[in-house]
Amino acid sequence: MAVRIVRQPKQIVLLGAPTSAAALGAGHEKAPQALRAAGLVERLQSLGYSVTDMGDDPVTMYQPDEESPRARNLPWVVKALEALKPRVEAAVKTGGLPLIVSGDCSSALAVIAGVRRYYRGASIMYMDRDADLNIPATSPSGCVDGMVVSHLTGRGAAEMVRFWGEPPLVRDPDVALFGVDRLDPPEEEMLSRFPIRTFRANDIQRMGAVAAAEMAVERIHGGKNELVVHLDVDVIASEDFQATDLPGAGGLRLEEVRRALEVFAKQERLVAFEVAAYNPERDSDGRGARIVVDLIAAALGARLQSQAEPATVGAETSGTSAAAAIPAEPSASEPPATDDSPATDSPEQATSASGE
Repeated sequence: MAVRIVRQPKQIVLLGAPTSAAALGAGHEKAPQALRAAGLVERLQSLGYSVTDMGDDPVTMYQPDEESPRARNLPWVVKALEALKPRVEAAVKTGGLPLIVSGDCSSALAVIAGVRRYYRGASIMYMDRDADLNIPATSPSGCVDGMVVSHLTGRGAAEMVRFWGEPPLVRDPDVALFGVDRLDPPEEEMLSRFPIRTFRANDIQRMGAVAAAEMAVERIHGGKNELVVHLDVDVIASEDFQATDLPGAGGLRLEEVRRALEVFAKQERLVAFEVAAYNPERDSDGRGARIVVDLIAAALGARLQSQAEPATVGAETSGTSAAAAIPAEPSASEPPATDDSPATDSPEQATSASGE
């Protein structure tokens, strides 16, 4: 029997995932509490949201793992995912918008799995400086954080791929890498073979953040599938933000990230918003936390302004107005792709290769 989910436009469900197990070092696990201390809940309430804070999962910390140099800390990463997934499911069921504040990016698997507890199709807007397309055989560091997109799309470490019973969690054409600016050679090769939508930082800047964001939503079937937005804060240029493990010069400026996030947040089918990779240990004066809170508030403030009346979605709905809700077990049924060819989207031509 299908579950009827009634959207609650003014309800935010906050979940903390204090994990650094998939990262290169400790510190990220402190992000949820640091952002709360920076006034995240109060800012959202000041916008007009009702915020239900579901608290944090158990802390899962990075630890050295020389016994598994190709994929470090996998048991701990999976443990963190197993803790988060049912809480995302519960948050989705309320009809409010789950806001997941995570330490590392691996939590994206639990977020998508929690969404797919109720929805057949999911697309992900993956805002990150890195493509996260390595697998254990290609990773130079063994850092599982650098393999997240591969695991989402059914490739990589078996423990991660099997986290969802019927992989992939997300089909290649329903993934957009937005703001990517650092690619390892094996990742470049993968993008030449797989139809993952790629919006490189320099192309976004030539096109304009708003226009690029709108194109990205269209390309990953954002009007058909439920949409998950994943923000790794290292997508922001280090000129504007440094409170993360791998800041880098160039890439998207803070204002460009804000404009794109506002476009994504306004999407009617947005069903979860995840923020990852803020490291309080690299933020001695708290400025980074304030920037992250401001970004979240700007995006969700824009969403609130654009919200319509609550909409009911369920198995009886059809067409593009709502996705079908499904029962507990994962479904092998996937929406048809409109284009399964490898795709790198640019301002000049939707399938050109980043001007190169």
